[in-house]
Amino acid sequence: MPSWATVVARHRWRIIVGAVLFMAIAGALGANVAEHLRSGGYVDQESSSARADRELAERFGAGSPNLVLLADAGDSVDTDTARAAGVELTARLRAEPHVEYVRSYWDTEGNPELRNERGDKALLLVRLSGDETEAKERAEALRPRFATDTGPLTVTVGGQAQVDNEVDDQSAEDLLLAEVLIAPITLLILLWVFRSVIAALLPLLVAGFAVVGTQFVLLLLTNVTDVSIFALNVATGLGLGLAIDYSLLVVSRFREALQQSNDVDRALAVTISTAGRTIIFSSITVICSLAGLMAFNTFFLRSLGYAGIAVTALCGAAAIIALPAVLAALGHRVNKWRVPSLRRRRSGAEPASGGFWQAWVTRVMRRPGWYAAGALVLILFLAAPVLSINFSLADDRALPRDAPASQVSQAIRDEFPVQQVNSLTVVAHGEDGAAPELVSRYATALSQLPGVTRVDGLTGSYAEGAQVGPATAESPRFAAQVGDGSYLTALVEPDPLTPASRDLVADVRALDAPFATDVSGAGAVFADTLAGQRNGLPWALGIMVLATLIMLTWMTGSFVVPVKAVLLNILSLAAAFGIVVWVFQEGHLRWLVGDFQVTGFVVSNMPLLLLCVAFGLSMDYEVFLLSRIKEEYDASGDNRRAVAVGIARTGRIVTAAALLMTVVFLSFVTSGVVYLKLIGLGTAMAILIDAVLIRAVLLPALMILMGRANWWAPRAVQRLVGSTGLRERELAGAGRDQP
Repeated sequence: MPSWATVVARHRWRIIVGAVLFMAIAGALGANVAEHLRSGGYVDQESSSARADRELAERFGAGSPNLVLLADAGDSVDTDTARAAGVELTARLRAEPHVEYVRSYWDTEGNPELRNERGDKALLLVRLSGDETEAKERAEALRPRFATDTGPLTVTVGGQAQVDNEVDDQSAEDLLLAEVLIAPITLLILLWVFRSVIAALLPLLVAGFAVVGTQFVLLLLTNVTDVSIFALNVATGLGLGLAIDYSLLVVSRFREALQQSNDVDRALAVTISTAGRTIIFSSITVICSLAGLMAFNTFFLRSLGYAGIAVTALCGAAAIIALPAVLAALGHRVNKWRVPSLRRRRSGAEPASGGFWQAWVTRVMRRPGWYAAGALVLILFLAAPVLSINFSLADDRALPRDAPASQVSQAIRDEFPVQQVNSLTVVAHGEDGAAPELVSRYATALSQLPGVTRVDGLTGSYAEGAQVGPATAESPRFAAQVGDGSYLTALVEPDPLTPASRDLVADVRALDAPFATDVSGAGAVFADTLAGQRNGLPWALGIMVLATLIMLTWMTGSFVVPVKAVLLNILSLAAAFGIVVWVFQEGHLRWLVGDFQVTGFVVSNMPLLLLCVAFGLSMDYEVFLLSRIKEEYDASGDNRRAVAVGIARTGRIVTAAALLMTVVFLSFVTSGVVYLKLIGLGTAMAILIDAVLIRAVLLPALMILMGRANWWAPRAVQRLVGSTGLRERELAGAGRDQP
């Protein structure tokens, strides 16, 4: 890529002006991107539960309640004062636009299932029209008018729509706090690495470019697909980390090449030919890993994949276009404003020999078997808790305990005998689905299933295999308003996000029915989501692993090194997952990561996201290291020397990059939303384990043990890589002592 260095040097001011204009335009247009992002997106829209929800909304004007009002009378909800206030509250709710139905304790003849066991609290179950985002917005508009702590009733608003509101608000606050925390810590680390104010500021400038560009990219994506609100947090964190990592590599290489040649154009050519090409391989590898999210048929995961891919491409482009232009303009001034207290060497570069990393890799190379065994035992110990992992979906317990929506849901779980909010709904299709005899026969059989306490439908109420109540004036609501069919509601005992609930949903779907059915409700959504994730996971792994193997083979010309890299990456991910399970499923270290509600489960979307993000970032460091080892091996043909020089020359940079990326993702741990804590801690631990145990111990030990076998590949592959892969002898020679 020397010709590109010439183009950048010649047009540096045009590139810089273009980058500034892009930041200005992107900042202006992308500032309000959060208004265009959507909530939810966790459910496969082709699943049975999603079909049932669409049918209920379009043909029945019904569906599961998505807003819940908890009314606390302080004494009894059956006093004249409390009843009058409850009736008035119910009437006000029904008069609101976009309210499809209200089921209130005070208009159901004192239904005990909508009153708690003490008799001082009652529920109002509300269905708001629209999709998840529209329901969230409508709940936000209703809450100030109905949540009150004055009068006969103290009313608290909860339900899924309000949970979404509180999660979105909390995540927005958390993002701002994280950005405030990241900047000063990152600057201090960069000053330690570069020992120059100008050099240290350059990665921060590229990071700012990435943050602004990320918001603009997300805005563009909202015009072609639904994008999750959490894409703002995840993509911003990913953009910050990659921008700083890539900038660190480029600036470090440029300064060291400049020290050797004292020629700005030559240093720029060396930088782009080596670090620039490494960044291209790294970006493609990260993009391939994030492409694994496309295998899941939910817009939550897919939109995070789209956003991550776009942001990775943006960071890579900034590092090989805008940053080299700035370096060409600065020239020798990149070393200005040194930090005296940190100054140790004239350029801040690693010495040609010696130093911590030289001593460390020499020690590992003397006893590679012992070091490899020790690192492997420690990694397996950290990974052990993953064997007991349990999956669930996110609910109100993702919020802090004092969040109003969480308090409402906890009160329902603790105090109400049957959770109507979490009932199952069965849609019966066709003319037979509205035939009274067939509906009654099916409802009778449904009520006999273990875990089902009562079934309500067009023909009345059923429990334990018998009809316990006739059809009432409210029963016609179970019939379709458009077309044929009806629906039934099954009140169930199991918490919807448990294995018992999944088993019950399977029993309901397996029940012999005289008509076609679809099942919805929180338990059905949970079962369908896990089934969809199980189906998508092999494809995601296949995409990530195959693409990584191809890219690393292209880069190294070896079949052995890529396979080893994938296996080592799996080990670091297993250790990170083990830590996540130990902390968030079992509830350890809450004093350190911040308090959260322990459920005994891990939100199932988060390990999938962590898998793709952490796999890509770990491969990012693999590319950094292997590119330097490969460069040295091409020059000397000595595997032992290549490993020693590669580790010694990249050790400081890879460690600094890992430390910076860890800071970025650990800032997520300050979040009040538990699954943002999880993705932050999990990614940070994966990066640290990868940098400390994999790259510094296990990788060099295994490469020494395998010797020249590391570089085996068929001759045809070697010839192909020789003409297209990562070979930089001509210019790399000018920078042979750099990472």
